[in-house]
Amino acid sequence: MIDILVGSQMGAAEYVAEQVAETLVQAGYDVKLHLKPELDHLNQNHVWLVITSTYGAGDLPDNIQPFADQLAQDRRDLTTLSYAVITLGDSGYDTFCEAGRKIDHLLQKRRARRLITALEIDAQDPQLPEDTALLWLPQLIKNLR
Repeated sequence: MIDILVGSQMGAAEYVAEQVAETLVQAGYDVKLHLKPELDHLNQNHVWLVITSTYGAGDLPDNIQPFADQLAQDRRDLTTLSYAVITLGDSGYDTFCEAGRKIDHLLQKRRARRLITALEIDAQDPQLPEDTALLWLPQLIKNLR
């Protein structure tokens, strides 16, 4: 089972998450989207795929900030958890993709296992964010086996 944890302020990350979820389902995976992820409602034996945008001064979107706060305050050991991160940002800012880096850091601190280097999608890239994510997805799938 793959839990997709979505952090979306304006809808772009949510759209990417929907496209990624659809592709994973077509590849035979059970997938659940979490538009308001809560730590206590997630199974740490599943794979977590965090897909979040960055806004403001490197901030997390409002819908995923409570999850990040829970993760920062919680003391549970997440060694059974495998995860990956996709972040949307704008390289015109020095806080480029900072939201995803924050989530990655929190998961690393809890000893979760990163499956693959995070994908950082730049809003200044001419390619659509969902296309960039779908090109990266086969690498993640390879690491799920």
